[in-house]
Amino acid sequence: MRLRGRFINRQAILRSSESYEIIDEYPKDKYLPSYLVYAEFQGDIFHILFAVDLEGVNVRIVTAYRPNPEEWEEGFRTRRDIS
Repeated sequence: MRLRGRFINRQAILRSSESYEIIDEYPKDKYLPSYLVYAEFQGDIFHILFAVDLEGVNVRIVTAYRPNPEEWEEGFRTRRDIS
């Protein structure tokens, strides 16, 4: 099952907070402004998309995934130009 290899557990997301680095911003995202964040935990690199509800003083995790090396530059902080 592909999900098993993609799974990033809650503890990894929470414990990686000191490594968070905003790598992209989407202020006009569909429902709420959102931010793509680079994170590392125990040698595992992943991205987290956070949606920010400023009025409700609330942050939501939309998704978390391991970046595809074919789509990201070395270091996984910059998207490759595939045009």
